[in-house]
Formats: sequence, C-alpha cells, structure tokens
Amino acid sequence: MVCIDIPVIPADEVTLQGYGRLVQKSEYLQYPLEIVRWPAGGWRQVDEGTGDEAGTVSGDFEFYWEGDLFKGKNHAVNSEYVFGWSKLPELASPQSKETPEQVLLWHANYHPDGGQLFFPLNGESFITALALPGDDVTPADFKAFKVENGMGLYIHPNVWHEAIVPLSERATFYDEQGAIHARVSVNFPEEFGVLLRIPLG
Repeated sequence: MVCIDIPVIPADEVTLQGYGRLVQKSEYLQYPLEIVRWPAGGWRQVDEGTGDEAGTVSGDFEFYWEGDLFKGKNHAVNSEYVFGWSKLPELASPQSKETPEQVLLWHANYHPDGGQLFFPLNGESFITALALPGDDVTPADFKAFKVENGMGLYIHPNVWHEAIVPLSERATFYDEQGAIHARVSVNFPEEFGVLLRIPLG
C-alpha cells in the first residue's frame, strides 16, 4: 500500500480559514454550531423556519491506541471506529507495545447537516487532517493541523475531516455535532490506492 505524507502545520486563525476555528476552554460548552437547513429535493422551496430544527447532540468522544490500532468511541452518536494504524494494516497488531510514531488513515468524511466541535477535556495537544469542501477531494487536498495549548477545534459543515489524533496514548474530548449526523465519506485505499500518513513526532 502506498502512503501519502500529509504536511503538519500549526493550527491558528490564519491557517484554519475556511476549515474552522480554534475554541477556548471558556467557550466550548456554549459554542454556536452551524446547522445547515435541510435541502429541497425538487423545485419547491423548504418552508421558512423548517429543515434546521433537529439541533445538536453532544457527549464524550474517546480516542485511543490499542497496540498499533488507532480507535475511537463517539458516545454522542453511539458509534465505534478503527480510524487507522501506526503500521501498514497487514503488519499491525493490537498487542504491540511500541509507541506510535505515525498514524495511517484510510477514511475521511464530512457532515452536510452541521459543524462539529472537539475539545480536549484534559488539555491534550492533538493533530487532525482536514480538507476544504468538495466531493472531488483527493488525498493531496488534506492538511494536518496541530492544535496545542489546551485549545479545541470547531470544524465547519462540509469540511472533510478524520479522527482527532491526540499526542498521547488516550484522550477524551467533548464532542458536539448536528443531531441528524449525515455523513459523506471517502475511502482512500478503495478510491486512490493509498493511505494518508501523518507523523506524530
């Protein structure tokens, strides 16, 4: 499997333009998430005051390493995931004791119904891969943003993203997102024959 290196850049208000913004501890519980109005399926318009009333859901989102496997549990939407590996999948072992030096990601998605907010409950630094909206996304469109100093991250609707990768073995984040939880995905091995590789050092 070919691995495509994704550049890691510091997350700040300039580099995050179009993707989202940093969130401080004092604001994450009241942060105003964008909710996208449900689109019309034909030529008639959606009635005013409807199509955006589902609101948000919130809960803990755990991200953790199990040997060479990078996994997560999103309690807000009751889902579990294998996000990636520290080695090629065929070499990865859940019993490994090695410290991960990279993460290899196979998937990304976006939410057309609303934004998503992640805040590290214990202030951990983290990295996440993002790409600007557009269904013709390619692996080369992704950038990895490093968030430090106890800050959280808000991601706009339709922005491609994948797992929050804490720079520790395990971290729990406050997660808030649109209650509809619509998801559009890209599978990098199936569509492009590659994995995204992000260094964690």
